[in-house]
Amino acid sequence: MASEEELFANIDALLDEEPQLPPPAERARLREAAGITQARLATALKTTTQSVKNYENGRSEPRSPRLEAYQRLLNGWAAKYPAHGTPTHGAPAPQSTPSAPPQPSAPQPPVPAPIAPAPQPVAPAAPERPARTAAGPAAAPRRPAAKKTAQPAQDPRFPHGPLAVLDGDGSAYGADGIVLDCPACTVPELVEWTLNESGLGAARLNRYGKDSDPLIALTATAAVKLGLPEHLEGHEQRRSLRLPEDHPVVKQIAKAKWQLTRRGFGPWARIYRKVQGRDRQCVQLALLSWDALDERSWPGVTDMEPADIARVLGIYAQRVITPRGSTAVSGLELMTALRPPTKAVQDPETGNWVSGYNAGSLGTEPMDPAPPEATPEHPVVVNSGWTGGFLNEEAYQWVRPVDTLTDEECTLPYAVGLDLNTAFLAAAARLVVGLSAPDHFHTPKFNPKIPGSWLVDLSHIEPEPRLPSPFTPDGTRPTGPAWYQTHTVAYAQELGHDVHPIEAYLRRETGAYLDPWHDRLKTAYVDTLADLGVTRELDDRQFLAAMERHKQLDPALAAVLSAIKATVKGGVGKLRERPQGKSYKEGDRWPSLERPTWRPDIRAAVISKARVNMHRKLQNMARMTGLYPLAVLSDCVVYPSPGDSPLDFLPYAASGKPQPGGFRLGPTPGLAKLEGVQMLWRST
Repeated sequence: MASEEELFANIDALLDEEPQLPPPAERARLREAAGITQARLATALKTTTQSVKNYENGRSEPRSPRLEAYQRLLNGWAAKYPAHGTPTHGAPAPQSTPSAPPQPSAPQPPVPAPIAPAPQPVAPAAPERPARTAAGPAAAPRRPAAKKTAQPAQDPRFPHGPLAVLDGDGSAYGADGIVLDCPACTVPELVEWTLNESGLGAARLNRYGKDSDPLIALTATAAVKLGLPEHLEGHEQRRSLRLPEDHPVVKQIAKAKWQLTRRGFGPWARIYRKVQGRDRQCVQLALLSWDALDERSWPGVTDMEPADIARVLGIYAQRVITPRGSTAVSGLELMTALRPPTKAVQDPETGNWVSGYNAGSLGTEPMDPAPPEATPEHPVVVNSGWTGGFLNEEAYQWVRPVDTLTDEECTLPYAVGLDLNTAFLAAAARLVVGLSAPDHFHTPKFNPKIPGSWLVDLSHIEPEPRLPSPFTPDGTRPTGPAWYQTHTVAYAQELGHDVHPIEAYLRRETGAYLDPWHDRLKTAYVDTLADLGVTRELDDRQFLAAMERHKQLDPALAAVLSAIKATVKGGVGKLRERPQGKSYKEGDRWPSLERPTWRPDIRAAVISKARVNMHRKLQNMARMTGLYPLAVLSDCVVYPSPGDSPLDFLPYAASGKPQPGGFRLGPTPGLAKLEGVQMLWRST
């Protein structure tokens, strides 16, 4: 039996524990009973109004010394305004009906598990979204007025969203307008807080995938507080920026038994411990003052306030993926997250669950390309002495020869540029690519359904001089046999020409690997444009007007849109990442070759299909309108025009509807928008 001393020691230990606050709903009730606003309470506690909101909806808790002050205040109010009782000290009683049963502060009817709550519409003009109330899913309407893509229910493991932006005052701004108190003063403490207390993270995008690790973006003041330099300089290439191994912060990380990835502590630093059982221990850091968010992909974001940065990154994380590096890196990571390489399978002999290949993915092992699909410095090329040429599937860079311009075209006063929305994304739709290693064939019969590389002579095909050749990036006529991707050869056949491959590298196992990647990014692009007022319901005049002003409506959403577009282009580019650094020697393997997503043949397939799509539209435009372009650069085409609008030359039916086959205006991938207008001459 316990002695009196032991019992008193246990009681003293309880008394010494952290002050316990009443439930969040009770905190709000007490404040309202006292007639105090959230803003006034925030001033008294030396914090923000948003923090008080978070205290009252259970999103976060104060820390010392604010914790003790808040508890003292609540205890005082509780003595004056007891629940469902008569206030003491002569304080006025809150208005209520005596016979009415007590009502909870926020109703919580049960929600059936299979039904996910509809997301709140993003208000384009609102610079900050309020935190959700304690009522949870039931507080939001099931079917909001604005048409939105259904999102999964919030994962209870990550109540505070996928990421936070930390400032120098210890405030961590979350994606949904929440503000958490972060007590960390060192990087290891920040990692521990993030994994154990923050409630940050995101659920996997595929049932066989992995949850997204939490992201903490550090402002300049937060970096300095944690012992990091405000800026990191001294390297010629931005991608090589990193702390030296003898930096105190790097030593702190090692001493705390954490590890850094091979790229070290740079603008995007991953800090982790080896997986114990099924639990991942990994945190992603983004150093904002170290240019983690490239201005070209995230325009204006680094200069925003922390809450606005959190909003931008949060929307991107919700619609695309939690950033893990540049938009190019995120684009590549999204492919793997949506098509995980492995899944759990049951061993028929032992009955145990083991890791097995996930059909439709690229697997876990890197795969060497065929020599014509590789780059000149690749070991496959250097070690074999390959001299048979390479695939040259690139986007258009073509300017029409001046001598092909007619007198009528020369009198048109404007040049109008049309840009195809995310042309590479449109090309990725239902794109069948190879999943296995290439096999070599001599004089094969061409099959447009088999992805691969074909050595074919297309030099006999006479191109229309006012259009670029569909077979070369510079639009010139081929001069002899060359390597082409399947879509390019299939287009030659579509144009009515016989094709007789000399040899080919083809893949037996195929699949639409990029389909989920395309679908997710297309939805993200269309939804973000819709939030900016550019919807599918607009007619062409309304669409042009909406596109002219959409970036000014909400700079945060405009930055998200820019990042989505950069994710598409960068993700495709990463499929054939070249070696970096002056120390690289031709024939050596470089780090990118060790990942299964180093697939130059898939990149070639996307670009080939995009270029073929562009040429098909150019040819249809010429047939329907007699118009020929002045130039084509990647996904942008320039036409001479009698007016300063695409409406002055695009083909429309008598009903007013756009003619199919040519360029059409609209907000979805593959449709066009106005890129710019240039006056060619001015009448006098």
